[in-house]
Formats: sequence, structure tokens, C-alpha cells
Amino acid sequence: MERSAKKTKKMGLTTRIFIALLAGVVFGVALCYLVPDGSFKNDILVEGVLYVVGQGFIRLMKMLVVPLVFCSIVCGSMSIGDTKKLGTVGVRSLIFYLCTTACAVTVALLVGNLLNPGVGLDLSVLQSTTTQVESMQATSLTETLLNIIPDNPIGALAKGEMLQIILFALIVGVILAKLGERAETVGSFFSQFNDVMMEMTMMVMSLAPVGVFCLISRTFATIGFSAFLPLAKYMVAVFLALGIQCFVVYLSMLKLFTGLNPIKFIKNFFPVMAFAFSTATSNATIPLSIDTLAKKMGVSKRISSFTIPLGATINMDGTSIMQGVAVVFAAQAFGIHLDMMDYITVIGTATLASVGTAGVPSVGLVTLTMVFNSVGLPVEAIGLIMGIDRILDMTRTAVNITGDAVCTTIVAHQNKALDKSVFERS
Repeated sequence: MERSAKKTKKMGLTTRIFIALLAGVVFGVALCYLVPDGSFKNDILVEGVLYVVGQGFIRLMKMLVVPLVFCSIVCGSMSIGDTKKLGTVGVRSLIFYLCTTACAVTVALLVGNLLNPGVGLDLSVLQSTTTQVESMQATSLTETLLNIIPDNPIGALAKGEMLQIILFALIVGVILAKLGERAETVGSFFSQFNDVMMEMTMMVMSLAPVGVFCLISRTFATIGFSAFLPLAKYMVAVFLALGIQCFVVYLSMLKLFTGLNPIKFIKNFFPVMAFAFSTATSNATIPLSIDTLAKKMGVSKRISSFTIPLGATINMDGTSIMQGVAVVFAAQAFGIHLDMMDYITVIGTATLASVGTAGVPSVGLVTLTMVFNSVGLPVEAIGLIMGIDRILDMTRTAVNITGDAVCTTIVAHQNKALDKSVFERS
């Protein structure tokens, strides 16, 4: 009876999130088209209440990210225990993430050249956005590699440098596992603090329906539907590439390596995808992904508590797809011809740029500057992409976390940490 009540409560939260998402779309569109512009609409509702509550929810989620990821990685690597096995899990996850990202960029370039989103578009009117776009800072490959190693772990925690945090947490977890009983007190502290962060995350997530409603409402109240028209082909290309990556590439790999039913996998994981869509941040979904994979897929938390936070940091397939399509879009709009070597450069740069990209809204626009510069494309096109990036960002975040879940399930299966009976019963 108690178990049934808990399940009802959980389903109640999921249902409320879906209702809030749909209500936000309706309310936002109504604000955009039915309510005249004015101080009440623009200043009080859209940029006042909706903005403050929506961003307040995002900040609450971001507040949890650093301590949650740090403790999850420490506990995950500590629970795996065997350093050799931990290395196997880490290497397999890293290879999977990098390979799917390279595949994602390739799919994006193929779809972009198939639909030709930039043909017939004149981007000369975007010269005014140059200053804004060029203010973005892109990190070189060498700096990205060096930035993995923290010169000050406490500073990395304070600044939210995710790759540095993951490396430091991984080392701490391995040492704690190696020391065993000699570091039992420290190990217990991290385990208990991880429980505290999980509970705090669940408390914050109870506010998700309100936050989702405000985020979605403001998005549609600001851009409406008419704003999509000038970039409809670009958006269709991104959505198509995202769909291929999510429902063809990921699910084919899932079936090939685990034998699980892909349709049932998506059905079980769909609430997490919807939550990722509404928040547009991979980091916010970490606890929900781990919990869902454990309860509906049968994935051991000792695997998922390591691979999911890792994926939220380095697996940015959706972002890479946006960058691939954006390259084709910009090249065609500016009349610049890209040869095969240029496309190979884009694939490599976008793949490496995804490593260290924070799992927060719209961060892909910053790394897009690096990708554009790698093949000499004018960065002015980013100014136009900014206008519709929110909807695309929401969709690609859902793809990102699905890739994390598929990778985790495959790695768990390979390490005999997948209970298929749980998946079949769900």
C-alpha cells in the first residue's frame, strides 16, 4: 500500500510537469498574440514574474550542480572500488561519448546539405551583431586539455569548472576505495552528503511545475510562432538531425549492445526527456536520470552515479548537431564554399569543443564561435541563431541526456550491472 502511494505521488509530479509545460505553451502564445504590448505585459508579466520565477528555478537547479556532481563522482568511483574496473568503465564511457558526438556532427552536416537551410538568405543585415558575438570567448584545444587539470581544486569547485571537478572527484574516490577502512569516516561523509544533496534536489524538483510553466510561457510570449518563419528550414534541419541521432543512432546501439526494447526504453525514459526539454540544462536532470535508470531500467547506481555526471559534462551530441547545421547554414547564407577537408575539420573541432562544455542553457552558442573560426566562417550568423536558440536548446538537451542514459545502460550491461528483470517489469 505504501509502495503504491509513493508511485502515485511520483506519477503526480510527472503529470504536473507535463500539464505545466502544455499550459505554459498556451499561456505564452496567448500573451504573444492576444495581449497588446505594454508595460503590464512586457515589464510586469514577461520580464517580471515569468522571468524571475523561471530563472529562480534554474538557479536553484544550478545551485545543486557542483556539490551534487562532486559527491556523485566520488561515491561512484568509490563504490566501483576496483581501480582497473573503474578505468574500464571510464574509458568505455569516454569512447562512447566521443564517437556518438562525431557521429552527431556528421549527421548534422549531411542533413544540412540535404535541406540547404541558408540558400536564398542574405545575412548582410546582421553586421550590427558583430560586437556582441565577438565578445564571446572560445577556448583553444590546448587550453581545453590543460584545463582538465585543476591548479586549485577549491577554486575549480567555486567557479564550477566541471572537467576539473570530475577529475579531482575521480581521484578522491579512487583513493578512498584504495584506503578502505583507513578512510572510512571520510567515505561515510561523502556518502551521507551525497544523500543530502539528492534529498535537496528532490525538494527543488517539487517546484518544477511552476518553474517549467514560467520558462515555457516566457519563451513563447517572447518569440511566438511568426519568429520561426525566417529560419524554418534551419530549425527543421536541426530537428531532423536530432531525431535521427536520438531515435536511429542511439536506439540502434541500445538494441545492438544490450538487446533491450528501444520503444520501451524511450517510454520509460520519456519523463526525464520532458524535464530536460523544459529546463534546457543537462545538469538539472542528473538525479532524475540516475533514479529513473535504477527504478525503470535496472541500471546499478554504482555505474550511473559515475557515467551520468560525466555525460552531462562531455556528451553534447545535441549541441554538436546544432553546430554542424549552423556551419552549413552560415556557409550557404554567406556564399562560402566548404570542401571535404573543411567538413572534417568541423567534425573534429565540434567533437573536441563538446568536451568541457557546461550543461547549462545556450552554452553551445559560445563554443559555436570556435567551430566557425576553425573553417573561417563569419561569426555574424550566430546573432541570428541566438533569436531562436531557446527552442532548439531545449530539444537538443533532451537528446543529450538520452545519449547519457543509453551509454550508461550499455556500460552497465557490459559490466554485469544491468538487471533486465527490472526493465521488463516496468
